[in-house]
Amino acid sequence: MEKIMNNNVDMQKLIKFGLFLGIVLAFFLVTTSLKVIKEYGYVGADIPPVNTVSFSGTGEVVVIPDIATFTFSVTEEAKNVKDAQDKVTEKIDVALDKLKGMSIPDKNVKTVSYNVYPKYEYDNTVCTQWSCPPSRSTLVGYTVTQTIQVKIEDVDKAGEILGAMGGIGISEISGLSFTVEDEEKYAREARQKAIADAKEKAKTLSKDLGVRLLRVVSFYESGNYPPIYYKEAMGMGGAVSADSSMAVPSVPTGENKVISNVTIVYELGK
Repeated sequence: MEKIMNNNVDMQKLIKFGLFLGIVLAFFLVTTSLKVIKEYGYVGADIPPVNTVSFSGTGEVVVIPDIATFTFSVTEEAKNVKDAQDKVTEKIDVALDKLKGMSIPDKNVKTVSYNVYPKYEYDNTVCTQWSCPPSRSTLVGYTVTQTIQVKIEDVDKAGEILGAMGGIGISEISGLSFTVEDEEKYAREARQKAIADAKEKAKTLSKDLGVRLLRVVSFYESGNYPPIYYKEAMGMGGAVSADSSMAVPSVPTGENKVISNVTIVYELGK
């Protein structure tokens, strides 16, 4: 009886060992198969195509600007830095209050530069035939300049806001530009048009040549985002506001063209 039981135990061990070997063998076979399939998928992938042809396409989207930006600066001088800074701060605060009163949110107003420079005066020296003494410089004060960038989300108010800045004595205004908030959206639209243009050319020429286009070998894109083409003024016309001392400049917004140029290279087949 004991011998029979020992035989049963040995048989169970043998069965378990056989199952273990079967699992190991199956795992090995699956791994090897996947490796072969993967290598097969890459066969010829690194072989450069022999016959290729390229097609270019252009896409263009006309966009009406919805964002205006400009910068203004305040520059003051004084014998010491603090006095010059105080003068600048006083004017900047007036300008910021004016912008806030015209519904420009704080997030659209930021300082882009703040500079402090010493101011020197140079004495003229008289040179003789024997010597020329070096000129002497004397520190006479400091110059402080703060530059603010403003983003206007309602472009129709651009002229009014610029006029308001001039009305409070801001004389250094520059960099007015009109753009679109979501440029990538229109860039993608222009790109899609350019790709469609190139594909249509490829389809037509391959039919005329009697060849097949096998695959895309490469793709290139260049763009011009975005030149501004000015139209007539949008109802501003140099009007004057209720405050007769504040003229409203005419600032035509025009329209922007988002342009994409693409080149698609195909491999040719017979």
